[in-house]
Amino acid sequence: MAYVIRPVKAQEWQRLRELRLAALADPVARVAFNQTLEEAAGQPDELWQRRAACSEEGVAPMTFIGEAADGSWGGMVVVLVETDEEVPQTHLVGVYVRPEHRGSGLARELFRAAIGWSWGLAEPAVERVRLWVHEENGRAEAFYRALGFVETGLTSADPKDPAALERELVLKRGDRA
Repeated sequence: MAYVIRPVKAQEWQRLRELRLAALADPVARVAFNQTLEEAAGQPDELWQRRAACSEEGVAPMTFIGEAADGSWGGMVVVLVETDEEVPQTHLVGVYVRPEHRGSGLARELFRAAIGWSWGLAEPAVERVRLWVHEENGRAEAFYRALGFVETGLTSADPKDPAALERELVLKRGDRA
């Protein structure tokens, strides 16, 4: 299946909200998110409008979606810019592919767009892209590693379950992806 990978447009904020809520309701995907469905559903419209507007303007948080030929959205990835770290970097969050689009190559296309956008930033000049993966999300971790992401050794407790861990993975400029 072919997709058009593009930033969300400002007027599409309701579709962005719906896709995020679908991700948080997905029993397979929800382990990957720190936010709960209830928290996201309670967010004001202004938050979704601002996120969509930022993407259309080409500034972070940048949300890329994969649009199928029928106009449906198969998935998304959000890129944050982090300048308070020792190395300028972007942070990929909100990675989601709807069940019926999994295994189609959409995730790889979304990552190509997000990483390409990251490397294309002039200010800050990003040296690495990072993400966190839940210890129980082996499929996602294998995908990230296939793209060239490697563990840094940093771990963090899952905000929804302090007994569970998330691991930081990074892709440095010039590595695969």
